[in-house]
Amino acid sequence: MADGVTGVVHLEPEVGEKVRGVAGGLGSDNHLDEITRPELMEARRTGDIALIHSWEIVTAVDGPGTRMTMFMSGCPLRCLYCHNPDTMEMKTGTLETIEDVVKRIKRYKPIFNASGGGLTISGGEPLFQIAFARRVLKEVHDAGIHTAIDTSGFFGARLRDEDIDNIDLFLLDVKSGDEETYKKVTARELQPTIDFGDKLHRMGKKVWIRFVVVPGLTDSPENVANVANIVARWKGNVERVEVLPFHNMGKDKWHELGMDYTLEDVKPPAVDEMEKIRDVFREKGFIVY
Repeated sequence: MADGVTGVVHLEPEVGEKVRGVAGGLGSDNHLDEITRPELMEARRTGDIALIHSWEIVTAVDGPGTRMTMFMSGCPLRCLYCHNPDTMEMKTGTLETIEDVVKRIKRYKPIFNASGGGLTISGGEPLFQIAFARRVLKEVHDAGIHTAIDTSGFFGARLRDEDIDNIDLFLLDVKSGDEETYKKVTARELQPTIDFGDKLHRMGKKVWIRFVVVPGLTDSPENVANVANIVARWKGNVERVEVLPFHNMGKDKWHELGMDYTLEDVKPPAVDEMEKIRDVFREKGFIVY
């Protein structure tokens, strides 16, 4: 059902499928209500089971064509502007088996084929539950479905070359262009993102860059120039740069979780300011949105 604001379709359990209580999901009856904690830990290690936050079907977002986006729980970053703060900890979502998830995705293959779309794994951070993500990407890619991940690159070193081969498009979020600002925004380090981007460049993988403009936080001319210079390292395989305006639509989630939302009074950047920032990337020769 569309949410009336973004046009996003939130997937509900399909007819005939069982919702499994607090351990529920959207798959068939696989008795996850009865799983023990040791069994669950082992299943997560092998990638048999993962905690999935939510699902959406979107068009012209999260990659080309009509996308099925699977949001996974867990993230090492603590972005101040995160609109899904409930994905940060492994506490929110439904337990899903690899078989159920792959089966569900494959059912949409005719739609993907018709629209040039496919699967995007997001989060949270899709590489947080790496074993599960790895298996989903391989099985779906082997089935001829276009695959993408939306990642900060912080855990990029977890991906083996053969894993990268199973991913057709990387939506790489560059949160900031200098270590100090990046640390303030995410509470983590910038270098893993740069290292991951460098590896994707060496392997010739297709990349879409995402950069969020937060007034008073990431919008300084110096920071914008630094981000543009980093992205310029990867010219040749970066297909587009998406410069996205900050919004505070996630603040209610922060309040519900009892978390301190420090951007309460920050307003979205002005349209003309956004265009000035986009021009910085255009001057580097990029297609910019």
